[in-house]
Amino acid sequence: MRNIGAATVLWAALTGPGLAMSPADPDMAADVTVDQVRSALAAATPGHPASFAGRSLRNLDLSKLDFTGADLKGANLYGAKLADANMTRADLSGANLNLSWLIHANFTDADLTDASLVAPVVAQGLSATAGEIPIFKGANMTGARVQARFTGGDLRGAKFVGGDISAHLKNQSMGLMHTEMGSANLEGADFSKANMGHVDMSFADLKGASFAGADLSRAVLTGADASGADFTGADLTGAELDSTNLSGAKGLDQAKNLDKARGYKAAP
Repeated sequence: MRNIGAATVLWAALTGPGLAMSPADPDMAADVTVDQVRSALAAATPGHPASFAGRSLRNLDLSKLDFTGADLKGANLYGAKLADANMTRADLSGANLNLSWLIHANFTDADLTDASLVAPVVAQGLSATAGEIPIFKGANMTGARVQARFTGGDLRGAKFVGGDISAHLKNQSMGLMHTEMGSANLEGADFSKANMGHVDMSFADLKGASFAGADLSRAVLTGADASGADFTGADLTGAELDSTNLSGAKGLDQAKNLDKARGYKAAP
């Protein structure tokens, strides 16, 4: 009973009214310990999920922990190890996940609105193997800054509305760093009004995805299945459309610079 009471006190301290959410500062050192995180998660209930809103968990090893439904709004998770962690339905809006370790983490239905997810570690080696890529099925990344490797990943129904998942061409001395979604399952994903310059979606499942108003400049959709996808108002300047399945695609007649796309062939 003593341990349960201590955990409850800690949980109350982490979720109390005095804790204000602040922007995720990547330079802020961790202000909780792994043991405190474990105790808060253990004391949480469905009606009162653990809260780390505005806290810094920078560089902590949180591998295999269960954050289901946890409140991590504005949290600093820079460099944190979340390998095999369960982030299902967690609120990570405004969180900083740059350089975090996400090998086989589960972000199903997580809220990553306005979060930053740049250069996370998603594999032990240079190439990801089956089971290493984190799961983002149904995740909401509206307005998020994303630059990551999702090759072969499950992102069905994920939302990137108004987000920036493009390659920033400045400070690229080590070669072009861009978001990789090759062979990923992106069926029904929403990329409306997203900045997607140089994104690699080659051979991805893009059935029914929305690219309405998105910037697809120099994006690679080679061999992708974009049947039924919506390209209304999308900018296709320099986009690679060789062998892309566009049967039933919507809005191509309203897309911008389709004549400047490479390898485009009108669907029969």
